[in-house]
Amino acid sequence: MIVTQQVLDSLKQIGLNLYERRLWVALLSRGTSTAGELSSLAKVPHSRTYDVLESLAEKGFVMIQNAKPLRYVSITPSEALERAKKKLVEDTNIATERISALQVSSTIKELDKMHKEGVQLVEPGELIGSLKGKHAMHQQLDTIFKGARKKISIVTTSDGFSDLQSKHGELLKKAAGKGVKIRIAAPVGKDHAALSSVKSYAEVRKLDKNSGRFCLVDDNHLVMSLTDEKNTHPTQELSLWTQSDHVAGAVLGPMFDSVWSRLSTA
Repeated sequence: MIVTQQVLDSLKQIGLNLYERRLWVALLSRGTSTAGELSSLAKVPHSRTYDVLESLAEKGFVMIQNAKPLRYVSITPSEALERAKKKLVEDTNIATERISALQVSSTIKELDKMHKEGVQLVEPGELIGSLKGKHAMHQQLDTIFKGARKKISIVTTSDGFSDLQSKHGELLKKAAGKGVKIRIAAPVGKDHAALSSVKSYAEVRKLDKNSGRFCLVDDNHLVMSLTDEKNTHPTQELSLWTQSDHVAGAVLGPMFDSVWSRLSTA
């Protein structure tokens, strides 16, 4: 069986693990085969082959022939991908409906109570964590923006400014509507595509150059990027989150205010 690394990498991008990729490609090259034959051809441990082939069948990539021994039948790649896509959409819809039902159930109140009581037992210095990938950072920003009560202070880059509008614009607009004061410092000029939209809910002042990315919410939450977005793949970006009155309120809050007072309106 000869298959290029490019093919294997493409299959990895759609969520197939190494054994799944090897076995599916091996089956495609045979049309139909037993688990033992595929195990040898794909160089997958025999003890794992049955489970992996069953997983592929559940995802829609192969068909199982009820024979002795079991035989596996390949499906045309285009049809397999269409089946896999349909199955993924169905699973996502089911999971989303279950989550939505949980959000309005009595269970969520019990879980919220557990979290609130648990946090009260934690030392302030322990409420800290790292966020791997740009997606995780934006998820955390969503969370702290939703909880904002008084103010949101942001230092960001030109690209980060665009991300704020595209990914969090509606949420920030709602926060501003509830009386939250939003201040954003970024190296943006009057020709920046997102400026007019952002200025509808936030005060924006201009930095001379990119000065990193961090966000303070209510003087007790901080999200800070630790990597350069220009030279880091989005999946490898690293950020820091902490819930700390000292770091967010006593250290970086006054620092932001000092810089802010010297900036001109964008």
